[in-house]
Amino acid sequence: MPFYQKLGKIPHKRHTTFRKENGDLHYEQLFGTEGFSGMSSLLYHLHRPTMVKDVKVGADLNPKAALDHNITSRMLQGFQVPAKEDYLESRIPVLFNNDVHISLAAPTKSLTEYFYKNADADEMIFIHRGTGTLRTMMGNIPFGYGDYLVIPRGMIYQIEFDDADNRLFILDSYQPIYTPKRYRNYFGQLLEHSPFCERDMRGPENLEVHDEMGDFVVKVKKEGILHEITYASHPFDVVGWDGFNYPYAFNIKDFEPITGRVHQPPPVHQTFESAQYVVCSFVPRLYDYHPEAIPAPYNHSNIDSDEVLYYVDGDFMSRNHVDKGFISLHPAGIPHGPHPGAYERSIGQKDTQEWAVMVDTFRPLKVTQAALDIELENYHRSWLEE
Repeated sequence: MPFYQKLGKIPHKRHTTFRKENGDLHYEQLFGTEGFSGMSSLLYHLHRPTMVKDVKVGADLNPKAALDHNITSRMLQGFQVPAKEDYLESRIPVLFNNDVHISLAAPTKSLTEYFYKNADADEMIFIHRGTGTLRTMMGNIPFGYGDYLVIPRGMIYQIEFDDADNRLFILDSYQPIYTPKRYRNYFGQLLEHSPFCERDMRGPENLEVHDEMGDFVVKVKKEGILHEITYASHPFDVVGWDGFNYPYAFNIKDFEPITGRVHQPPPVHQTFESAQYVVCSFVPRLYDYHPEAIPAPYNHSNIDSDEVLYYVDGDFMSRNHVDKGFISLHPAGIPHGPHPGAYERSIGQKDTQEWAVMVDTFRPLKVTQAALDIELENYHRSWLEE
């Protein structure tokens, strides 16, 4: 995130002596991205974060394409992805390219037996169902319905659920995730016309500090392979940190919609961006107020991007017969638009109560077999007049 945060105890000056009460030194770690030119934070550990006792190679997590070249509009029934106990095993990729992997998950148990680090990608976890706490080496973040959890690559974490009913929509982003450029000034501050501001972001709190030695397993995903690394000290031994690179939460309910006299294009809903895709939040809002406005979206051509829409809640105005957890894929190369009747039905309507998350990728997405297994048949024919 492009604003400064700090938590816990840190020395007055970076890269200087910072001693414990017994006189021993704390161990400083630069936690950064893009070499030494991206976002970074400085962490101060009780023990060296480098004490590796054992390394094992585990599963290959790279998604496999059932369809490499897709031009068919598809609808997936996301809640049909089966629940699984283990958090990592529950993450099922459905759509992917070299820039982003889109997965669904329904974990029934908290991640407590090991720690996890994604060394390949930033993660964005949208909480559709469930409450709990994201526990990280930089502090804890309580979460609930509608939260986006943004976890920078390299972050060691566990995730604690309050019960077994959890549904997650997950992005693995192979470029850093940022807020949209057009909503930031030269210094990175969110501007007055932004649909959210820094006070809506919830950073880590309740810094856990474990002064423990032993065998601590961290499962690390690198190049799509899950490695099991055993460390000699507890990963959550950070006594303090400061900087710009840390996990945070943002709730979709804190997105303030931008409206107009006539229908506004999807970029007004943009919430996050990377170099090769954007994320938008559709939230309850007033419809267009021109006396002859058509609130339903106009048909538009997907020439340069694949559009993925994850339906969260409410009555989505442009599409009939959708339910919570459904995912539509409208691929680049063909136009799409509202369901027959929706265009006409929207005239005169005053507002919408829809909730949805949209991901527009600038390169085509591949479709996994897991996606085909939960596909609603003949969705591509749903625009035919009956």
